[in-house]
Amino acid sequence: MSEIVIPYTPRPIWRETIHPALSDNRFAVLVCHRRFGKTVGTVNEMIKKAVLNERKAPVYAYVAPYRNQAKRVAWEYLKYYTNPIPGRTVNESELFVELPTRHQGSPGARLYIIGADHPDALRGIYLDGVILDEYANIKPELWGGVIRPALSDREGWAVFIGTPKGQNQFYEMYQYADKSDGWYSCIYRADESGVLPNDEIADMRAQMTEMEYRQELLCDFTASASDVVMPIDLVTDAAAREMSAEDVARQPVVLGVDVARFGDDRTAICVRQGLFLREMRTYTELSTMDAASAVMACWTEFSPDAVFIDAGAMGAGVIDRLRQLGYSPTEVNFGGAAMEAERYANIRAEMYFKCRDWLEAGGAIGQDADLKTELSAAEYRFTGNGRIILEGKDKIKERMGKSPDLADALALTFAHPVRLADNSKYRQARRMGRAPKAGSM
Repeated sequence: MSEIVIPYTPRPIWRETIHPALSDNRFAVLVCHRRFGKTVGTVNEMIKKAVLNERKAPVYAYVAPYRNQAKRVAWEYLKYYTNPIPGRTVNESELFVELPTRHQGSPGARLYIIGADHPDALRGIYLDGVILDEYANIKPELWGGVIRPALSDREGWAVFIGTPKGQNQFYEMYQYADKSDGWYSCIYRADESGVLPNDEIADMRAQMTEMEYRQELLCDFTASASDVVMPIDLVTDAAAREMSAEDVARQPVVLGVDVARFGDDRTAICVRQGLFLREMRTYTELSTMDAASAVMACWTEFSPDAVFIDAGAMGAGVIDRLRQLGYSPTEVNFGGAAMEAERYANIRAEMYFKCRDWLEAGGAIGQDADLKTELSAAEYRFTGNGRIILEGKDKIKERMGKSPDLADALALTFAHPVRLADNSKYRQARRMGRAPKAGSM
């Protein structure tokens, strides 16, 4: 084989320690601080092993919690670093790169980008190697039920990488690796790795909470004791994005309404258009009639394609009043069945995770401090039958000191898919620059 030069220059810690350890051990758990370069390093390790593999039709996979996340984080790296390999091909629809074959009539090595939210893509296949990125956010059953068996007949390797998210399955895997033969395990802290400059670490520490610093930079598994739906860095990135209504002019407008339940709770109305959170309005101490009036005002101003209202407590009264007046809101019961009932215990969990998908896809939320806090506060767990469920709203209120009304309003905009075609009268009215008549939806 002619020499192949990959445009990858490993950092010293990767060149001197990690890559040799990954070559010498079948399994590895790497606990890494933010900006450690884990994706670039492990993707190149996968490429190297694929190039050197002399078996027929080797198969490798980079797996992240969500397919869009996996594509965003690793797909361009995989294409870039394999580009110098003569004869390599790229499949954009199925997200894999295929290297030239060594065996006539047999496919070459395939390197896949896969989301753990689409586990069927891994079922029924064998694997020569796999990278499990942000393993703290991957359903633990995926390893034992799908991936580990897929490695068996080829004696494939696996690398678990990520930043701690409490003492969950990633923590348990690190503990197991630390005391098991044939496993490599290590924690790479920002103040020890040499990857980030000291002044940068100091500046980050000054701008982070103690928990964030311990978790994200010191890789402390005790910094967060539970699973968070929307990590703080994801929310922070969404808050920093700049967007305007002009950027999403051809996207449907959706209202999410969370009606206050108790005295100090807020009625929150979220106006979302595509990837842009256009406006968030809050009200306190509203009667049912006043809350209905607030929704009607937004309805007139924004001509939404859909309006989703929490039907709990006072929400049912608001829905009834709107219908009396000729409007057609969609009621949402937080405890009701999810569309993906095999994955989510109820629609509330499903809405929050769809909101997370939206943030990962480029959603822009603005700089509302309360909204950022509420979005990053929601925690989840798995039920006995393996479905995702969120902690109760009262639990969040007890922990934060306030109800997550803003986050719930935004999440409600993901209750059901919405298309412009679902509401042609409203769409036509918007084009004409006027609001449609109440009840014409």
